[in-house]
Amino acid sequence: MTVGRLLLWRHGRTAYNASARLQGQVDIPLDDVGRWQARTAAAAMLARHTPTRVVSSDLGRATQTAEALARMVGVPVELDARLRERGFGEWEGLTGDEIAARWPEDHAVWRAGGEPTRVGAESRSVVAARTGEAIRELAGAMDRTQVLVVVSHGAAISSAVAELLGMPADWRAIAGMHNAHWAELVPSSGDVHPAWRLAGYGLGPTDASRDWDAGPDREDDVASTRDPD
Repeated sequence: MTVGRLLLWRHGRTAYNASARLQGQVDIPLDDVGRWQARTAAAAMLARHTPTRVVSSDLGRATQTAEALARMVGVPVELDARLRERGFGEWEGLTGDEIAARWPEDHAVWRAGGEPTRVGAESRSVVAARTGEAIRELAGAMDRTQVLVVVSHGAAISSAVAELLGMPADWRAIAGMHNAHWAELVPSSGDVHPAWRLAGYGLGPTDASRDWDAGPDREDDVASTRDPD
């Protein structure tokens, strides 16, 4: 038994996203634009699906995103630390230029698709294993009539998609996902490999703003992104 539809949803924008800093497992909240993205994307998701269960990484930016959807659909947010972003060790909180200046050789290896092994970062295989384990466990407790929304992070979602599709951990055939967009997977029919099929990637609102990463088009819309008192 497994869930009928799986949505892997990336959190909304943070100040680190806006300044191109590597977040990893640093626990920082959504910014104003991120809260607007979460609410806007949640409404778009609900126009297509009726989530049965919402499970989030325990990092604040993911839980805030999950709560935007949970409030609309009327279900609780469950937390699972296995859905956290990939840990990047000493690199967390730094820009690409700062990393390149301090660790030029390791940075070059990373940009070429290798693993930054000397700075305390998690490997892609470790991230794929923990996210895949969590998602399979969660999905396996549900049935084909239900929809599971997993709220996680960019690198974690990429690793999870590769794992669920039976691809190697270093598979890099999918692009990075915009904030508050999601991947959609459905179970394969019968006893075949892989057990999941990718039905969509990078899904989300298409007409919410001229520049999704900059936020809403009107200044008065920015004020509406702040949580009510």
